[in-house]
Amino acid sequence: MLTRRHIRVKVMQCIYALTQSEDDSLEKQQKFLNVSIANVYTLYLLLLGLLMELHQLAKKHADHASKKYLSEDGDTYPDTKRFVKNKLLLQLTENKALGQEISKRKLNNWYLNEEYVKILHKEIVQSEIYGTYMTASKTNYEADRNFVIDLFKEIIAPNEKIYEYFEDDKLTWVDDIPIVNTFLVKRLKKAKPDSAERFFLPRLLKDQQDMVFAKDLLVKTLLNNSEWEKEIQAKTPNWDKDRIAEIDHILLKMAICEFIHFSSIPEKVTINEYLEIAKEYSTPKSSIFINGILDKLVKEYKRSGRMQKMGRGLL
Repeated sequence: MLTRRHIRVKVMQCIYALTQSEDDSLEKQQKFLNVSIANVYTLYLLLLGLLMELHQLAKKHADHASKKYLSEDGDTYPDTKRFVKNKLLLQLTENKALGQEISKRKLNNWYLNEEYVKILHKEIVQSEIYGTYMTASKTNYEADRNFVIDLFKEIIAPNEKIYEYFEDDKLTWVDDIPIVNTFLVKRLKKAKPDSAERFFLPRLLKDQQDMVFAKDLLVKTLLNNSEWEKEIQAKTPNWDKDRIAEIDHILLKMAICEFIHFSSIPEKVTINEYLEIAKEYSTPKSSIFINGILDKLVKEYKRSGRMQKMGRGLL
């Protein structure tokens, strides 16, 4: 789910948090990193859980409507229970492994905050996407899956109330939401009628080496902070430190750390990764500034033999 670029962003956030606080505890920042990365998976499960809760609420409405003597406007569809019978939603709600994982983590957020589910359900029922789906002559797994994906992309993901809820719950989720939304849509697109239960419970990281990379990058950047600071000052003699954006400082230090301490990562990969992160998280001109500094450092390190790279490298 998380790529090396996402991991670099998590490390950047930890270092930034440290610079903004009076607590310089390395142990605390390591814990913060672990929790921040783990919370990405929690967010993924909550979004799946939201789909499941929407299905359960729709089922309650359908059961209630079936007991009434007079129909309402929304009951005039050819099959009023089509949403409830949606094959992908049933696949999620009947997934024991998924249900157990959500229960084990005590993710009962939507049960405790049912108003968000009701707001979304109302918006869904009133949408053109819902009307088109409910009036279609027939449906199958592919159509059901495409409907759920459209609902998520057009109604659930852009919903401001849901965004505000996640933002208030955990601040780091602001940056995680686009990542998890994109991953969830890709996951749903790959879902099949016979997908194993664990299909919806993918690994957060590619392998354990990703977590090792995250911890090493954090620790080695922080422990060598003064050394990296001198490297930056040497390449920016005419710059007042206060003129360099805080995020740029952090990204430069992380990149220098990778040059020196991560021999399996090609310098071109490192430079490209931090330029892309700078474009998203720093000032409009940051990527140009960072590229210029890193280019000078790479040439210098190669001449002196200080930077030794080997292997194919990892993203």
